[in-house]
Amino acid sequence: MMNVPIMALPHCAAIPAYATGEAAGLDLAAAVPEDAPITLAPLGRAAVPAGFAMALPVGFEAQVRPRSGLAAKHGVTVLNAPGTIDSDYRGEVKVLLVNLSDAPFTIRRGERIAQMVIAPVTIVALVATDALPETARGEGGFGSTGT
Repeated sequence: MMNVPIMALPHCAAIPAYATGEAAGLDLAAAVPEDAPITLAPLGRAAVPAGFAMALPVGFEAQVRPRSGLAAKHGVTVLNAPGTIDSDYRGEVKVLLVNLSDAPFTIRRGERIAQMVIAPVTIVALVATDALPETARGEGGFGSTGT
């Protein structure tokens, strides 16, 4: 297990936590004021504060991903999924949500709005070349391997 320093901000509703012992993602809660929920209109979007900052180790990132229940039941998802939090970022984590349904959706304090997965990052060196090795797929793009 890796330790990640985390700092709850004054408006934090809940520190990220795993819902079960084998969950891959930590649940993120909306850190909006109790008396000022955010209502997303259909196709509306908002950067919802999560109420914490953290210090990821070099060589790791945090991926902010949608919660399947929120997407399935309400059509609300993470717009830039997965959102990436780099190891050198020290600001508040926010979740960019979008409402893809045809009804307004209200985000209340403490509501679980996304999940966060910590993952290793591979740094590569891109090397310029005039030709690439052949493959069976070649230049086949979207849908070229089937439906």
